[in-house]
Amino acid sequence: MNTGMILRTLMTLAIAAVGSIAFGFFDIPGGVLMGAAFVVMIAAMLGAPVTMPDGVRNVLFVCVGLSMGANVAPDTLQLIGQWPVTLVALALELVVIVALCGWMLHRMFRFDSGTAFLSSFPGHLSFIMALATAGVGNPRQIVIIQVERVMALTLFAPIGALFLPVGQYAGASSEPMALHTLAIGVAGCALTGWIFTRLRMPAGYVLGSMLFATVMKLTGNFHGALPPLLVDLTFVGMGALIGSRFAGITRAEVVQAAWGGTVSMVLTITVTTLFALAVSRFVSMPIGQLWLGLSPGGLESMGALGIALGYDTAFIAAHHVARLLMLTLAIPIVVVALKRYSPPPAPRSVTPR
Repeated sequence: MNTGMILRTLMTLAIAAVGSIAFGFFDIPGGVLMGAAFVVMIAAMLGAPVTMPDGVRNVLFVCVGLSMGANVAPDTLQLIGQWPVTLVALALELVVIVALCGWMLHRMFRFDSGTAFLSSFPGHLSFIMALATAGVGNPRQIVIIQVERVMALTLFAPIGALFLPVGQYAGASSEPMALHTLAIGVAGCALTGWIFTRLRMPAGYVLGSMLFATVMKLTGNFHGALPPLLVDLTFVGMGALIGSRFAGITRAEVVQAAWGGTVSMVLTITVTTLFALAVSRFVSMPIGQLWLGLSPGGLESMGALGIALGYDTAFIAAHHVARLLMLTLAIPIVVVALKRYSPPPAPRSVTPR
């Protein structure tokens, strides 16, 4: 990189850090990522020369995959076996949400298939945005729709809880990861990501590093938590990368994505509520507990509501872990299918027909 590119990259990262710190004051789930993306997006739309070079992007992709694998619960498989009926319902619910919202965004709002379906996955925002910035879909529109979903659930779930019958989820604390374990994880993720890239897999660095870290975690060879600073820097960098893609975006694109995000959010909440009501006929659990377990909100916020309302937080936590694991497996399959079988993107319009 030349000096000008280095300076622009450092400026972009500095703007992203300011956004992350600002959003951090509001305790919004994913606030570090969303704050960075939002502020860099505003800077880009105002004409600031924000940029993120490909080399930095690939490093961030490796860090995203590493973070995902490190956060997989080692006892995930045991947790999944405890609530078969509700977990089957969760899997079906995810299929309905992704299929319905993806179809709606593609057919009614004329998004290309990659943008439509990546916008519809309820979770793994950093992973989805890494795939989008690697060339699957339009990252500008995806981030607007995904951020709108997260913000809406964060704001409205506590309000909805007021109408449910009667606090921060406390998972088991983890020791810091040993430096030699972290070094092995980084090296393995980078190598696997490079191999996937050479094999022309979509978003090879993300998928390869995620696969390596997940296998290491589930086989008991990846103990401890990632350094919080590394995780925060990854999210700041990803936010900067996401926001920099807004350079040159038009008002029409923002309007289209916002309308699509609103309709998608309403569909997602409706489907979740209907599934919770249906499952309540087969299991002896409060409807509120079922809704919190099946909802596509963050584990932190849903777990906190579960404690406040006296629900079984183990149930809620297990289902959110299971949801993320299902998405971890499903997203790459859908992305590969989209890359292979999707027709050329249809022309976009501003309003739904």
